[in-house]
Amino acid sequence: MTEIANWHITGDWFDNCSCAVACPCTFAQAPDNGFCESVLFWHITGDWFDNCSCAVACPCTFAQAPDNGFCESVLFWHIRQGHYSDINLDGLSFVRVGRWEGDLWAGKAKGSAGIFIDDRADERQAEVLPRIFGGQVGGFPARVAALFAEGRQLRGVERARITFEIASDRAHWGTEIAGKVKAWAKALTGPTSPAGKYPQLMNAPGSETGPGQLVTWGKSTICSVDAFGFKFQWTTNSSKHIPFDWAGP
Repeated sequence: MTEIANWHITGDWFDNCSCAVACPCTFAQAPDNGFCESVLFWHITGDWFDNCSCAVACPCTFAQAPDNGFCESVLFWHIRQGHYSDINLDGLSFVRVGRWEGDLWAGKAKGSAGIFIDDRADERQAEVLPRIFGGQVGGFPARVAALFAEGRQLRGVERARITFEIASDRAHWGTEIAGKVKAWAKALTGPTSPAGKYPQLMNAPGSETGPGQLVTWGKSTICSVDAFGFKFQWTTNSSKHIPFDWAGP
């Protein structure tokens, strides 16, 4: 016979679920709509960069409206370390291409996009990545999603082989998806730049990855997109690299 030992634990518990406030389960009632989805704890750290249609330097990072009232862009994330509950997300990448209009940081934006999920992700990983980056499970991405008060349209989701490179000194960065996306950039330099030093900014008022991160300013060498009905190309517009450290819910 197996003997069960005495045990005792104390601590804190909370949930974040799909029910409206206040959750009826706590009142011994059935959940809203007959089901309840809980948001599990997650944490990811890594690299983000963009390549967009704005001129250098992109006004969005300064919490201003984009050039010409819209932004067409490639957004890239690489998770160096991360997990969603017990799902390991180390080493996976994610790309979003699209266009948005309006003043994002004023909460007056609308947009549409298509997303590429790393083809190395297994079924569980591929399910949670769009939820994290789409803001459906809290954290800083949820704050960004809320700024699209006029809505965001998802045109499609594809699995893809995502190649990328980020120089250790942030001298250059870029990503490619064969036949669909090519986005490369170099850190800004000029006649007064010290060798091996690049323009960086702390405490950006509109940092795309949240407070406390270091922005390295760059300029695109090529940005070409032909996917999800988007087709654009340029060679001299804005780009920037910013690390991220997010957790939720």
